[in-house]
Amino acid sequence: MRIYTVGGAVRDALLGLPVQDRDYVVVGATPEHMLAAGYTPVGKDFPVFLHPRTHEEYALARTERKTAPGYRGFVFHTAADVTLEEDLARRDLTINAIAQADDGMLIDPFNGRGDLAARVFRHVSPAFAEDPVRILRVARFAARFSGFTVAPETNDLMRQMVQAGEVDALVPERVWQELARGLMESKPSRMFEVLRTCGALQRILPELDALWGVPQPEQYHPEIDTGVHVMLVVDYAARQGHELPVRFAALMHDLGKGATPAAMWPRHHGHEALGARLVESVCERLKVPVDCRDLALMTAREHGNVARALEMRAATIVTLFERCDAFRRPQRFVDMLKASACDHFGRKDFEQVPFPQEAYMQVALGAAQAVDAGSIARQFQHQPKNIPVAIHAARVDAVQQTKQS
Repeated sequence: MRIYTVGGAVRDALLGLPVQDRDYVVVGATPEHMLAAGYTPVGKDFPVFLHPRTHEEYALARTERKTAPGYRGFVFHTAADVTLEEDLARRDLTINAIAQADDGMLIDPFNGRGDLAARVFRHVSPAFAEDPVRILRVARFAARFSGFTVAPETNDLMRQMVQAGEVDALVPERVWQELARGLMESKPSRMFEVLRTCGALQRILPELDALWGVPQPEQYHPEIDTGVHVMLVVDYAARQGHELPVRFAALMHDLGKGATPAAMWPRHHGHEALGARLVESVCERLKVPVDCRDLALMTAREHGNVARALEMRAATIVTLFERCDAFRRPQRFVDMLKASACDHFGRKDFEQVPFPQEAYMQVALGAAQAVDAGSIARQFQHQPKNIPVAIHAARVDAVQQTKQS
């Protein structure tokens, strides 16, 4: 029985990056050998075992064979005679198909080290085409390792997979999982660039794909179309270290512009309401978690109002707070302001242009929150229908004071 470290742990160590998790492959063993050595079985589709002391995962070397469309249609074969090279051959990219023995020796049958040096994502074998999740993984890796490029032959293979309908077999939960992980990488725009180049974005997120070629309003840089703008926005959100809901809201905020009739360009009147409906459709299709969905919907609907906050009347601002449920969910509203700020700064040369609207809206919300609604309710306890009106008026007065100060 021989044990090797494989996959991301070896790759990241060779790149000089911190190693988070280690994966191990066991060659020359059977399930019975592992049980006798004290390992605990956990795998369902193929034998995976937990180390008796460290509880790290150890998988028996295996081969796999495609039996049905999609990423679930595989039959796995494990046996003591499966070699390390056979196990590595089933992996997605050459940079993930490097193994390391206990003595430090590297086993690299597909020149993964060469591709690491060249900063290239290259598929190990034609078997890459059997699993459509690998397209999403390559795109996600591009968001993490933004200096890497996809080998032309690998991009061609991914395009063939898209044309063959393999991407259509992906279940929504897996698509969301990979997109969410990619959004949390250092340069999320690279993920969408890779997906667009091979044609997968049009199948997975056609609403987003539709933004390329759509011009921005005249007051911004007309040479930067809406798709490029959204990529700048989501990368800005990543640089700020924002949480996933804010990054997803940044990604979704301008979907309505993709549905604006070309005759109206570069104007996009009413795109916020249309965008909110498209966001709702995307979230339903991909089964997006509620916190990400709700913030994305609010941002798509309200980011234009936030941009106009300094010109808005106090009463309009308080109505905006009420519409967004900001008094009960203030943090969600603040997160919407963050996503709206990303929209502002995600334009060419705009990172030096101030966006005081974000801070102003937080001040105004604080002033409106400071109104003693309970005291007002007691004053109107015999006129309950007047309580909401009175509270609203007091909040408007409070916001008006912030405008005058």
